[in-house]
Amino acid sequence: MSYHREKIIRDKKYHYLEKNVRINGKWKKFSIYIGKGELLKKQIQFLKKKYSKILDEKTSIYLKSIDPLLSLLSDKQIKELEEIKNKYNKEYRKLPPEGKKRYYEWFVTQFTYNTSAIEGSTVTLRETGMILFDKITPPGKTLDEVREIENHKKAFDFILSHKGDITKNFVLKIHKILTANILSKETSGKFRKVQVYIRGVEIIPPKPQEVGKEFKKLMNWYKTRKKKYHPVVLASYFHSAFEGVHPFVDFNGRTGRLLLNFILMKNRFPAVDIKNKDRMKYYDALQKAQKGNLEPFVNLIVKYIKEIKSFY
Repeated sequence: MSYHREKIIRDKKYHYLEKNVRINGKWKKFSIYIGKGELLKKQIQFLKKKYSKILDEKTSIYLKSIDPLLSLLSDKQIKELEEIKNKYNKEYRKLPPEGKKRYYEWFVTQFTYNTSAIEGSTVTLRETGMILFDKITPPGKTLDEVREIENHKKAFDFILSHKGDITKNFVLKIHKILTANILSKETSGKFRKVQVYIRGVEIIPPKPQEVGKEFKKLMNWYKTRKKKYHPVVLASYFHSAFEGVHPFVDFNGRTGRLLLNFILMKNRFPAVDIKNKDRMKYYDALQKAQKGNLEPFVNLIVKYIKEIKSFY
């Protein structure tokens, strides 16, 4: 919040609009000149209103210059995203219970199919719906493939019901639900104790003894920056960093995409469904993000949010 400050320089009064911003644990003052001489209270209020936007822009320019993540979304994009979010929530609230149920079934089927197909599942979109809502097991599918589909819906339902925020236990619980009766009890819902490698990716995930420390660093980053960055940037960074840590022996991608959507939904944005047909774009953006360029991944998520037409 900005405030008025008066300075006496060579017996003359000068007036400034100032604000303090905490940056990396230290306070930095931003200031602009707004007038001089004797000013009435009404005049000061008028000048504060007139110049506050200019001061905010000056502050924003500086912050973006020292933190690239703050400049990943333009003002135009942020405005458009806010409009989509508000319209989405307004229209969703107007849906009757049956409409909400149908939308949920449509989205969870699409999301479960695509996130599983990205990881190599051969279950089709139609078969996904059959498994989830008709309780029919398609012929020619393995028991593990069917369980992957069923477990993903259970994990999605779990994040929908979660009222808190992301914690280590929350992440472990998601993984445990996803991998129930698929992975062993020694690896389901537990950080890996072996080295893993990702096909087609140059970066090698941390050694098993470093996973806990790297995950803790990611959680500290999230806790201290979740109010600083736009939710789309926050979700994008968290997802790419989580995949970089690769904390589990398997199901890292599905866990990460659930966490990405949890962050979006917690901030009242619609969940996104990263399409299997876009998996190469997704992998490419993810790899660039892990090398320090988050912009392609953010743009991918923005594209998906813009494409959400659902019920409006």
